[in-house]
Amino acid sequence: MTRREFTTTLALATASAPLTTFAASRSRRPKVALLATEVKRYSHAQHFVDRLLEGYGWRGAHHRPPLELAGFYVDQFPDNDLARERAQRHNLKIYPTIAEALTLGTSKLAVDGVLIIGEHGDYPKNEKGQRLYPRYKWFKEIVEVFERTGRSVPVFNDKHLSTDWPEAVEMVEESRRLGFAFLAGSSLPVTWRIPSLELPINCALEESVCACYGGIDSYDFHGLETAQCMSERRAGGEAGVKSIHAVQGDIVWEMLKDRPQTRDLLLAALSRSHTLSAPEGYTFAVPSFEPLRVASPNTTAYFIEHLDGFRTSMFLLNGNTASVAGLDQKSRDALWLGRSVRDFTYAGRLKNGKVESCKFHLPMPPWYATLADFFNPLMNHIETTVIERKAPYPVERTLLTTGMTTFAVESLFQKQPLATPELKVPYRAPSESNFWRA
Repeated sequence: MTRREFTTTLALATASAPLTTFAASRSRRPKVALLATEVKRYSHAQHFVDRLLEGYGWRGAHHRPPLELAGFYVDQFPDNDLARERAQRHNLKIYPTIAEALTLGTSKLAVDGVLIIGEHGDYPKNEKGQRLYPRYKWFKEIVEVFERTGRSVPVFNDKHLSTDWPEAVEMVEESRRLGFAFLAGSSLPVTWRIPSLELPINCALEESVCACYGGIDSYDFHGLETAQCMSERRAGGEAGVKSIHAVQGDIVWEMLKDRPQTRDLLLAALSRSHTLSAPEGYTFAVPSFEPLRVASPNTTAYFIEHLDGFRTSMFLLNGNTASVAGLDQKSRDALWLGRSVRDFTYAGRLKNGKVESCKFHLPMPPWYATLADFFNPLMNHIETTVIERKAPYPVERTLLTTGMTTFAVESLFQKQPLATPELKVPYRAPSESNFWRA
């Protein structure tokens, strides 16, 4: 089967030769291995490590995860590293290799789950500006251990799978071939929603829009996840993506002149924002595009057409796009405050003309301090996946949003729209949306 043929039948694929799944004994806490690019303040790894070791707030109480962090691998140790301090305080060994973290230094797989936290760290970028994190490389090392030991366990991959589409497809293929649960993605689909909006399964949805902010091959993935976890609930389920056109600057607003429904949905999404900047001299003004255009000269938009005619649009509304790297906290806060929008909002149009909208709560610096509670529901789903050995939502969502991000970046790089026959990834959403109803 070719890789393209695989994507066309992905939703119906079954594991051809699964390994023996490693069922945890009920008499002990299941052990997990965590693989981190780096562990420093505010890094993704810090949030996952601390939740595993210290617990977190959940349903009105402090929740101690029913998992034991046993295998720990860290790739880089910056000057502000926290990995060694956490290891010393919790009597936790940092293993020198991924294989040893999974086997705990033995010849057998010794954990019940694996977490790949490949986000942040000093890694090279390609010519398109994509940071080349080692998620795929680490995944392949995990698979090698599974094959060598004859056992497999659930795997969680933080954020998108890879910057390379064939690698992303291969990761999903391997999880099916070896028969292990594969959970992936970020906090956006499972964080709070304000209001607590759940679109009915098989609803008559025609178009989705996400308004957000941030960088290419980074926060764009978050924005696409925000839209996709709603879009996948439409009648017939997800069919895959036909084409992607990514644009920046004035052309965004020119294209919106010919898309009145998308324009209306963007304003509906922004009406849910808690951070939208008002025009100079106002504390509040009627939402309109001219002040938004002036405040967001570097806007990036992805216009996506799905195979069933459905449309998705994602807008990165960046006001001040300067890098925060190397700045002190006061300067970093000033740049964050200079952005046109600093949250993630969604709007979707039903066939009867009704618009549904909400804010996906992901409070960022300087507001969230150190807690970043939006990681809590994601951590909780990881626990469920390890214990039940079944992912609560399909990895195809992350595969498709990985591909949407990858081809959108390519569209920007080539400065032209792209046909995407590779993204024929059909799947059905779970009946429950799995977001945090706190």
